[in-house]
Amino acid sequence: MPTVLLLYGFRFFFYSNENNEPAHIHVKKGSGEGKIWLEPVIEIAWLYGFSKQEENAVWEIANGHRQLFINKWYEYFGK
Repeated sequence: MPTVLLLYGFRFFFYSNENNEPAHIHVKKGSGEGKIWLEPVIEIAWLYGFSKQEENAVWEIANGHRQLFINKWYEYFGK
């Protein structure tokens, strides 16, 4: 599970066996967990266990770092 970004207690990462799916990033903090699609547009696949404030923070971080996440996805999976 390569970690791409640690910020404000949120860990954004990939599962190394998910290269058959479109580019996406997972996020975890405490008991909260989620998945965010990065392409073709950024959108939340699912978020569980986060407060509304944490969900907003996840969205802001994902939007602000979308290109980094995409670059790391293709770098890691070699696509």
